[in-house]
Amino acid sequence: MKLIKTEDAVGHVLCQDITQIIPGKYKGPAFKKGHIVKEEDIPVLLSIGKENLYIWEKSEGILHEDEAAAILRDICMDENMTAGEPSEGKIEIRAAIDGLLKIDREHLFAVNSLGEMMIATVHGNFPVKKGEKLAGTRIIPLVIEEEKMEKAREAAGDKPILKIIPFHHVKVGIITTGSEVFKGRIEDAFGPAIRKKLAEYDTEVIGQKILDDNQADIVSAIHDFINEGADMVICTGGMSVDPDDRTPGAIKASGARVVSYGAPVLPGAMFLLSYYEKGEKTIPVMGLPGCVMYAKRTIFDLVLPRVLAGEILTEADLARFGEGGLCLNCEVCTFPKCGFGKC
Repeated sequence: MKLIKTEDAVGHVLCQDITQIIPGKYKGPAFKKGHIVKEEDIPVLLSIGKENLYIWEKSEGILHEDEAAAILRDICMDENMTAGEPSEGKIEIRAAIDGLLKIDREHLFAVNSLGEMMIATVHGNFPVKKGEKLAGTRIIPLVIEEEKMEKAREAAGDKPILKIIPFHHVKVGIITTGSEVFKGRIEDAFGPAIRKKLAEYDTEVIGQKILDDNQADIVSAIHDFINEGADMVICTGGMSVDPDDRTPGAIKASGARVVSYGAPVLPGAMFLLSYYEKGEKTIPVMGLPGCVMYAKRTIFDLVLPRVLAGEILTEADLARFGEGGLCLNCEVCTFPKCGFGKC
């Protein structure tokens, strides 16, 4: 610490909180430890009796906590994010658009493993809305060597640790199978459930076909929707291993490449994900199990935002859902602010 006259403190860093007392109205910090003194602060400091101040002496190669937090901010953010001003050494990062949040876990871990600095984030692979908080950055001490922050830049790699993939308008075709629905024995419950989920995003349902358990008809309907310009086809019903359930076989027979039939998620174990290639266009074709009709949240809620962001999911992506893939079916559902789908 160094003692200097208040008038000479501009640009220096306070070593302690400066308390202000207004009798009967307020008692608290007028300036916090770590504050960089500005020209406009001088009259305020003098008015509360501070003729002299203890400050950190600025040294070559040493960064203030606000400067260091800004470096951590910069290695996190992409162009679809905004950041606030430093507050008590912390900087918050927020979404500037709606989209899917992706986090480079390996590089995030590398930076946080350096010590004396931290980046805390929400979970990746989930949708975020404009204005939502994504991350906070800060260093632990008040000042830090510039060399350590250079190591943070190196550990972060050459791309932002956080990325938001924007959602685009997606046209969807829905195919509902099952003799019980086709022959009018029961009312279709799949269609309304799927439409409600899709309404959370920028999607357009271009049609729904209700079919009997006939493989050739299902294959034809998949091709019809793709030829009509669907960006995604969702097949509902007929996803079990019963002999009358023909949907998985029909999806495969349509020419779609099946990524996985089955996922380590409950509800949603009998989920099927495939992709149909048409020219340069890759069209997801999904088979949804019956749980999507009645369960609050299922495998569909985990996969849908990633597919809508244009991700091409792999079998490994689905396998990773195993940790966190058990929905506890809470009486009051707080998804996605819960552990479902997070690992």
